[in-house]
Amino acid sequence: MTKKIILASHGKFASGILTSLELICGKQEHIQAVDCYLTPQFDIAETVETLLRENSKDEIIVVTDIFGGSVNNEFIRYIEHPSFYLVAGLNLPFLIELITNLHHMETKTAIDQGLTNAKKSIQFCNETIKNEVEEDEF
Repeated sequence: MTKKIILASHGKFASGILTSLELICGKQEHIQAVDCYLTPQFDIAETVETLLRENSKDEIIVVTDIFGGSVNNEFIRYIEHPSFYLVAGLNLPFLIELITNLHHMETKTAIDQGLTNAKKSIQFCNETIKNEVEEDEF
């Protein structure tokens, strides 16, 4: 079973972060970006249904931009499908960790570890550096 990753966001965030990911990690054939609501005719329900139908034989990891947003909410409807994983909070540290770990870990474990480490990467640098300087002075 092939592991596919779908990045889905409001606007061009998904394709933008995929570009950044590929700059750092190289071409990612198994990852697809879905930029939502770029035209008035965009239909999120139809788009999601088509994506899941086209990848029905694959293990699918969907990463959306905002928990509770319209993009995430549409994918939540499919959360009970087998081999379907949904993560909200699309960010680059998580993606790097996820694609690195998927090669040698089970999917759920790779997601859990990616989330744990990505949360650590979010820093208020002013405070982090200030605390490090204060610790070094002792």
